[in-house]
Amino acid sequence: MADLTNPRLIYFKGFLFLVAGLLASGLLLLEHPTLKVAALLAVAVWCFARFYYFMFYVIERYVDPRYRFAGVGSFVKYLVGRNHSVKVREEPIGRDIESTESNDHRSS
Repeated sequence: MADLTNPRLIYFKGFLFLVAGLLASGLLLLEHPTLKVAALLAVAVWCFARFYYFMFYVIERYVDPRYRFAGVGSFVKYLVGRNHSVKVREEPIGRDIESTESNDHRSS
């Protein structure tokens, strides 16, 4: 299947995920309308969102700049096949670029 390139379809797909999530959450809360279920559902959604952010942003920006996120499957392949001696970066990639650029201007 080809990647989506039409911005309208990309937005539509994003909002379909939102609607599906709200519908599933609402139906779950209708079936078990307790504060405990609502709280556990909120924690689960938040934790999965943070893990997704970790997979596509944190690894690429702070741990291994060679890694490019292309889905959950690519992250699993990365974990299984990566070199376990990768050193954790101490600064975000953007700061490296800025400091390099400022040093280039000083040497001119």
